[in-house]
Amino acid sequence: MSRPRNILVLCTGNSARSILGEVLINELGRGRFRAYSAGSQPTGRVNPGAIDKLECEGHSVDGLASKSWDRFSGDDAPEIDIVITVCDNAAGESCPLWNGAPVTTHWGIPDPASDKDFDAAYRRLRYRVEAMLELRIEDMDAAELSTALDEVHCSGCRAT
Repeated sequence: MSRPRNILVLCTGNSARSILGEVLINELGRGRFRAYSAGSQPTGRVNPGAIDKLECEGHSVDGLASKSWDRFSGDDAPEIDIVITVCDNAAGESCPLWNGAPVTTHWGIPDPASDKDFDAAYRRLRYRVEAMLELRIEDMDAAELSTALDEVHCSGCRAT
């Protein structure tokens, strides 16, 4: 098996949605993927509601932190294969240059911190991550992967 595909999950504050995505991809991807999360304006702490939801679902929360996306650009940063934005603000921001030539997609998820609905955010993200895991991304070129990841988002809109 080649190296795991590196995925960067972005949300402006990097406190809830992107953290949920990072954990789900790492745990469900079982070494096939390596996920990181970051934000353009990190809050500096993981939202307690996200921590509670992850623990309730049996996920490890060790080492989770709200961090800047600057950590993932520059010479010493990991090569990124896929960038997934999970909030509309992050999708519209000008991002740094990532190492590699990542495919980007937007999986918009309503902010669970604003409506206190971490269950729905978790459920939507889990559905999309599971759908992504069904893809044979190793056999896809960048255009095919981009289309497939966009379709995962569209199908995930029905997961409520």
